[in-house]
Amino acid sequence: MKALLLRQHGGLENLEVVTDYPRPLVVDGHVVLRVRASSFNYHDVFTVKGMPGIKVPLPVVIGLDLAGEVAEVGAGVAGWKVGDRVLVNPVNKKKGLMGEMFDGGMAEYCLVSADQLIKMPDGVSFEDAASLPVAYGTAHRMLITHNTIKKGDRVLILGASGGVGTGCVVLSKLLGAHVIACASSEEKMARLRQIGADETIDYTKVDFSKWAIEKYGKPQRRSYEGGVDVVINFTGGDTWAPTLRCVKRGGKILVCGATAGHDPKEDLRYVWSFELQIIGSNSFYDDDLAGLMKMIQTGDIKPLVDVVLPLERAAEGLRLIQDRKVIGKVVITP
Repeated sequence: MKALLLRQHGGLENLEVVTDYPRPLVVDGHVVLRVRASSFNYHDVFTVKGMPGIKVPLPVVIGLDLAGEVAEVGAGVAGWKVGDRVLVNPVNKKKGLMGEMFDGGMAEYCLVSADQLIKMPDGVSFEDAASLPVAYGTAHRMLITHNTIKKGDRVLILGASGGVGTGCVVLSKLLGAHVIACASSEEKMARLRQIGADETIDYTKVDFSKWAIEKYGKPQRRSYEGGVDVVINFTGGDTWAPTLRCVKRGGKILVCGATAGHDPKEDLRYVWSFELQIIGSNSFYDDDLAGLMKMIQTGDIKPLVDVVLPLERAAEGLRLIQDRKVIGKVVITP
C-alpha cells in the first residue's frame, strides 16, 4: 500500500511516500481501517525532527489524526462491523501515540485498537472528523470540559491561526466570548475575523500585551476590571512574561502546550499581585471528540481546513505547517 514513511529523524526531506509498504494484518482486539482522511499537527514536525527523551521506533508511518471505514474486524471485537465510519482517538493506552510510537494515519490502511474507535454521526465528513483530535479536541477540553470561559469574557488567543488556535477561536465564540486573535499577517487576521474573531492583532508589528493593557486595562490595572479576562497561550517562550502582564486581576491563563519553548522567563510578582489563575489542560478524551462531532452535525461549528492534499503531496502539507503558512488544518486524503 501507499504510505508516508519516516526512516530517520531530520528535516522534512526524510519523509518518503512509498508504494510497497505492507498492508497491516488484522489481529485480535483490533480493526483494519481504510483511511479516508488524516490531518497534520505541529506535533508531526517534532516527530520528524526528533524529540529529546522520546525514542521513536523507526521506520514509522506518521500522522496522529485519522478517520475512515472499517475494512476488517479482528477476533474479540464487538460493536463494530465492516463499513462503519469511525474517528480514531490517536492515544493508545498501552503503546502511546499513533504516528509516533507505532504506525499512524498517513497511509491507505491502518491497524487500530477497537477501544480507540469513535462512531462518526451522519453528516460529518471524513475531512472534518480527521481535523478534530489533537487540535479541536485539545481546545474543547481546555475551554469546555474545564469550563474556563464564560459569556462576555474578553479572550486573547496567541497562535490563533493554527489548528489549536482556530479551534479556540471557534469554540470561544460559540461560548459567547469577545475574541481577540493574534496572528502574523493580514491574510490570517482576515480569515480569523471570518470565523468569529472580534478583534485581531498582528503580533509581528504590535506588542499584544501593551495593546491589551492600553485598550482594556491601563486606567484600572489593579481593579478586577482592568485587562483581558483570559489569555490562551500554548506558545510559551518569549510570549509568557508579556502574557502575565495583560491579564486582569483574578483572570486566567490557559496552557496546553509550548511550541516556542517550555522554559520561559517567569515573573511571579504578577501571579500573586493580580491573583492570576494559571490552568493547565492536557490532551483530550473520547467525550471531547464525540461532543465536537455532535457540534458539527448540528451546525454549531465547522472546522477550518486550509487545504486538502493527496498523499503524494503530504510532505508539502507538513512544510506549510512547519513554516506557519496555514490557517487552520492541513488534511491528507490517502
